[in-house]
Amino acid sequence: MADPTPVFDDLRAESEELDRIVAELEPERWRLPTPAPRWTIAHQIAHLAWTDHSALLAVTDAEAFRGLVEQALKAPESFVDDGADEGAALPPGELLARWREGREALDAALRAAPPGARFPWYGPPMSAASVATGRLMETWAHGQDVADALGVVRPPTDRLRHVARIGVRARDFAFQARGLTPPEGEFRVELLSASGEVWAYGPEDAPQRVTGPALDFCLLVTQRAHRDDLALNAVGADAERWLDIAQAFAGPPGEGRAPKGADA
Repeated sequence: MADPTPVFDDLRAESEELDRIVAELEPERWRLPTPAPRWTIAHQIAHLAWTDHSALLAVTDAEAFRGLVEQALKAPESFVDDGADEGAALPPGELLARWREGREALDAALRAAPPGARFPWYGPPMSAASVATGRLMETWAHGQDVADALGVVRPPTDRLRHVARIGVRARDFAFQARGLTPPEGEFRVELLSASGEVWAYGPEDAPQRVTGPALDFCLLVTQRAHRDDLALNAVGADAERWLDIAQAFAGPPGEGRAPKGADA
């Protein structure tokens, strides 16, 4: 069994990077709108705090987590927004402290998890490493919304390998979420990382392929940028279709982002 420590460390580093961006913001700047409709910077951090808490319950208190799932089933369209609204109403200092405390508690719980343990989630049960990978993806994606709102450019890191891997593994889900039959056979995906390494997935001789920068692929599968604004290439009709609908996150298909200049 692979050592999950590297992904725990990467999740911590990703969270700390976002923390540095928001820690010194004046209170009024927490109300700046982000690219996500109706969500401010405060909503983005509140959502991360809320989902970290959900993950902590999944790892430490399965019965309490089942209560969250029941709430989600009663209000599937508003459950996530309600959690973000509640946290966003807090004073920024209190919200920031809540996020920090929650992610520290989750980090400790994940590191203490027994090898091979699996924990409930809104989808299939997950290992501690998978929980951390999902949290890293969300932290990076919502952090991108915060960075865009503030005009901050975040240099990509090789922590994106976790996001890219989820995006590749979620290919069939992206089709199924739209009522489409997933393609047969694997695609070859080759992504150029920030360090110059090529991250490759799937058979080398696969007839359908996707290539491009790892950052662009991660922006696409988290729906933080429109395909037209990214340097991704597809070979094959199914691969082309995938790049139009890709998503790495669970839940219903998102509307995604409009191309740059679409409102001009």
